[in-house]
Amino acid sequence: MGIPTVKREKQHYLINTLHSLLYELSEEQKKDCVIIVFVAEVNAEYVNSVAESIKTSFPREIQSGILEVISPPASYYPDLSNLKKTFGDSEDRVRWRTKQNLDYSFLMLYAQPKGTLCGISTNFQNYIRVFKAGVNIKLVIFKQQQKYLNMHLLVLLSGKLFKSEDLPLIVEFFLMFYKDKPIDWLIDHLLWVKVCNPEKDAIHCEKEKAELRIRAKPSLFQHMGIYSSLAGKIQNLKDKDFGKNVLHKAHNNPPAKVDTSLQIYQQYTLEKIYKGEDCFWASAPVAGDYIRFTFLNPLKIERYFFRSGNMEHPGDKLFNTTVEVLPADVSLSKFNYPATKDGYLKIGAFENGIAEGGVSQSIGKIQAIRLSVNSDSPVWAILSEVSMKVVSIHCKDFEQCIEIGTT
Repeated sequence: MGIPTVKREKQHYLINTLHSLLYELSEEQKKDCVIIVFVAEVNAEYVNSVAESIKTSFPREIQSGILEVISPPASYYPDLSNLKKTFGDSEDRVRWRTKQNLDYSFLMLYAQPKGTLCGISTNFQNYIRVFKAGVNIKLVIFKQQQKYLNMHLLVLLSGKLFKSEDLPLIVEFFLMFYKDKPIDWLIDHLLWVKVCNPEKDAIHCEKEKAELRIRAKPSLFQHMGIYSSLAGKIQNLKDKDFGKNVLHKAHNNPPAKVDTSLQIYQQYTLEKIYKGEDCFWASAPVAGDYIRFTFLNPLKIERYFFRSGNMEHPGDKLFNTTVEVLPADVSLSKFNYPATKDGYLKIGAFENGIAEGGVSQSIGKIQAIRLSVNSDSPVWAILSEVSMKVVSIHCKDFEQCIEIGTT
């Protein structure tokens, strides 16, 4: 996925865009994609500041290689000071749209081999559904098996899908006419050149282009923000055919009683996130606060996953918070984990808003899982995802499963 970004005079959308994309990706899906942020500026100080901001916000994604940040050499851009004005556009607008064509071309050429290297082989429709998020983005996803030259993920010009192998052809066309027209017009002209018969009418041409240009309905992306990167331009565009932002993710968790010392905000209760109905939202935690899940019957838990913050409030995370379990067997001497005074074992902690890991089966069945806050937080806290995977138990019949206490 390619995300071009430039310096803006007013509001910036990049970090929220990345939060929005990464929020919907599971750990397994992250292994199949690369997100490339193209900082389309030549000022080294600015480029480095953007890179540092991304590194600070997404250290795990940078480290794992899912997130890359690139910028062009100053020599890439030609002289843009004396361009011919066309279509009644001002000099500034002509320069802006011309540079935009060059920016997309650079990003596409850099990213073209990444599609092959990522080795994406999942079904296209299933794969693209993970990106149902509100973002301000020109999207390029590279997949060898997708048959369409160009797929619109958004009715507006904020999302496009191309075959990796077609990108050199597309860029070559852009670079031939980058001074003449905006990029969305050039894409349409390229499709005309590819499939339209000059001896046929316009209706036939549109039908042929529609075979290559498929629109996703409902749209998977939404244009966000009103301030364009072109100074003075207001972009009041909204795609009406777009779903609501997903602010929480549901999981089928085992039956449990939940409680917390945090002050809950309005209707965003802990019960709702545990059942997958809504997120949990509370005022700023202080040292000693906790969130607890007590199972109705002690269970063997295989893995846990907790996500704090969401797309609308990415900063409302849990900081300096540990994950603790209460064994059904209270004889703690056999466990190689730090223990609290009340018998919980510390098995993990939140990093950049996420806590995930396996539970050693040597612990046996556990009565409860607790999230313990170890220091005061300057921000409120959201839990947008809670997942507890129970160790699979194979029993001969339904009655035996009930007796064992599984669900």
